[in-house]
Amino acid sequence: MKKLHIVILVVIALSIAGLLTLTKDITTYDSIASAKKKEGRYVHLIAKLDRSRPVEYDPVKDPNFLSFYAIDSLGYKTQVVYRNSKPTELEHSDRVVLKGQMKGDVFECKEILLKCPSKYKDDPTQQMKKLENTAVTTSSQN
Repeated sequence: MKKLHIVILVVIALSIAGLLTLTKDITTYDSIASAKKKEGRYVHLIAKLDRSRPVEYDPVKDPNFLSFYAIDSLGYKTQVVYRNSKPTELEHSDRVVLKGQMKGDVFECKEILLKCPSKYKDDPTQQMKKLENTAVTTSSQN
């Protein structure tokens, strides 16, 4: 074998090893049921706030304790405990991404990302303008 072939094989092997180490950081979204099966492992959940149950947060008593219930898209529920200050728009958020791990029946959350509903819903006035522009364009072509 030539030295060039050996160098190319070493570079390819190192590239594969590097890619494999990066895949450990890549995570997918789990359901609550699958997170329970992966108890103790770091997972990401997409869920909605269960508005039928109260959000427990008392900044005077303990500003770094938040507890609420979340429902995933399959209808499973779990209690979420977040040991940090409460995100300001939690009750108004359409969906939340929870990063953490299951411990028994409780999801110990390390990070909460809020999905603002205004980002996903179109502005009605903008929709009317688009509709009017489309109607004007269509009538001018005829």
